[in-house]
Amino acid sequence: MPGLTAIPTEGFVLCVGRLYSDLVFTGLDAMPEPGREHFARDVTLVPGGGAFITAAHLAGLGRPAALAARIGIDHFGRGLDGPLAASGVDLRWLDRAVDAGPQLTVAMAVGSDRAFLTRRAGGAEPVTLDTALTSKLVRHMHIAELATLREIPDLAHRARRQGLTVSLDCSWDQAAIADPDTLRLLDGIDLFLPNEDEATALTGAETVDDALAFLAARVPVVAVKLGANGAVAQAETERSRAAAPSVPVIDTTGAGDSFDAGFLDRWLAGAPLETCLAWGIACGSLSVQRAGGAHPACRSAIEALALDLQAATAAA
Repeated sequence: MPGLTAIPTEGFVLCVGRLYSDLVFTGLDAMPEPGREHFARDVTLVPGGGAFITAAHLAGLGRPAALAARIGIDHFGRGLDGPLAASGVDLRWLDRAVDAGPQLTVAMAVGSDRAFLTRRAGGAEPVTLDTALTSKLVRHMHIAELATLREIPDLAHRARRQGLTVSLDCSWDQAAIADPDTLRLLDGIDLFLPNEDEATALTGAETVDDALAFLAARVPVVAVKLGANGAVAQAETERSRAAAPSVPVIDTTGAGDSFDAGFLDRWLAGAPLETCLAWGIACGSLSVQRAGGAHPACRSAIEALALDLQAATAAA
């Protein structure tokens, strides 16, 4: 069956979140503005959403990854069948439904800047979710965005009752960031992966270091993505920071989700914090050099870049 992998020896990372049809425009000279027309050099239609992008990069690293998401049966949803099946992500818990589409994101990238226009469709919870969470094949659950956790507020606790560890990305959502009750949703999260803007906005902190300290008091491990400046992470009282290499940028879509995959892969392997950071940054740095977020680099390239980053950090 397409999208159905063999039984994993290490257990799946179950990635939960909305699955989008991403229409990605690249090669723009400037962002569109009212009353003016701009032309893109390239456009591509690819599967999107943090859950799928993280799962695809995990699969590229050789770590078994499965997707629990809803997908429409509309033209855009059906257009993703080929790329989804070719991604290496296990799709046995994909939920196809009429009301799940069209769920579309138009992404525009100009250098390191990007803008999105998105339509959500239906609810976030797939009918397959409980079956996935209770499967003996699943080891860890990754929640791709706060918006999904707000829609399914008991999700982390349902996973933990099954003995799973849980990670969470933020994925900017204005309603979630502005809601003071959002911080309560971090209860039950083992690893939190916001970017700098999300971390400071969510906590009200003036600096990323203050935001990290605030979050690390609530979540066992926190990694804050700093874009071109790298990332910083804290586990209990241990803190580690790493710079990012200078690379040509084609499209930053999904860079944070690819970082999640690299960090998570090494974290699940029990690696030191600085190694997790280096692998996350390596995945993100290689991801931005291609259009669309779900084009993982080979593991050997990621490992080589991660080793270079660790050496540079140690020498600094």
